[in-house]
Amino acid sequence: MRRVCFLLKVRADRLDEYRERHAAVWPEMLDALKATGWHNYSLFLRDDGLLVGYLETDDFAAAQAGMAATDVNARWQREMAPFFESLDGARPDEAMRPLTEVFHLA
Repeated sequence: MRRVCFLLKVRADRLDEYRERHAAVWPEMLDALKATGWHNYSLFLRDDGLLVGYLETDDFAAAQAGMAATDVNARWQREMAPFFESLDGARPDEAMRPLTEVFHLA
């Protein structure tokens, strides 16, 4: 199982709404994430908008492609895109760039 960590930046004026949206993620979105190989998925949000995402998956590219093929993901990404800074025209899920793991204590 591969561990994946990524960073995004949530707009300061949208932090509260971002938290609210993630307190009530659509059940069909949760089902799609599980079905496409996203495991142990967490998001951490700092008060300045720095978002740290972590997940475990057998194949991150396949997990991303699986989600990209779902209608629920297209709707979710469309609704969530305005919450983020510096996407440069990409959807939030396309802007996830895994960080290089340099240490892990098992």
